[in-house]
Amino acid sequence: MQLIIENLQVSYDKIKALHGINFHIDEGEIVTIIGANGAGKSTTLRAISRLVPADPGTKMEFMGQNLLDYTADKVVSELHISHAPEGRRLFGNLTVRENLQLATFARKDKAAITADMEQVFEIFPRLNERIDQPSGTLSGGEQQMLAVGRAFMSGRKIMLLDEPSMGLAPLLMLSMFDALKEINRAGTTILLVEQNARLALKFAQRGYVLENGELVLEGNSADLLEDPEVQKAYLGG
Repeated sequence: MQLIIENLQVSYDKIKALHGINFHIDEGEIVTIIGANGAGKSTTLRAISRLVPADPGTKMEFMGQNLLDYTADKVVSELHISHAPEGRRLFGNLTVRENLQLATFARKDKAAITADMEQVFEIFPRLNERIDQPSGTLSGGEQQMLAVGRAFMSGRKIMLLDEPSMGLAPLLMLSMFDALKEINRAGTTILLVEQNARLALKFAQRGYVLENGELVLEGNSADLLEDPEVQKAYLGG
């Protein structure tokens, strides 16, 4: 297993956001976490990235390393876990090129950086057309492409993606998920948090359902798509 999460608990002040969840991801998989707003999906990704502290008793392991021993910057630079957060969080005054280059701050492999940059532009040709344009002037769809491209440029072994379809028109949404499939085929594991549960389950191989900070269902995506409770709560069935 590439990522093992055991008894993940996170609190904000005295409010418990995650109540001891357990899940795992194998290398090369696409796994999704679905659930309503406020269920704890983004908190889960932020805990893995070490952007929020986990409560005592939590165990998180990535490729045999204890995640709790790493700070947020080392999670990226040493473990190669990249995170495309909800809301994109680009540097609006910097160009597309500069945003992508910033993601390589800890990398020394110049040839691989160049190759990754070329691959980003192959996956998202629109970014190549906007390469010297400030990211703050891009459309919402273009900014989402850039957020994913930036995560790709960090030297990722696994990408944590928080709502990559947010704000995208239907055609752009499908194009984004096609691009993510291509990234996965090239060898990157993906953990996806997505409000569009149907799209997420069609994209991923396995899924987990999170409710009020607790995992209540898990299984193959095809099985979850057919589950009556999932259909009723998340698929409009």
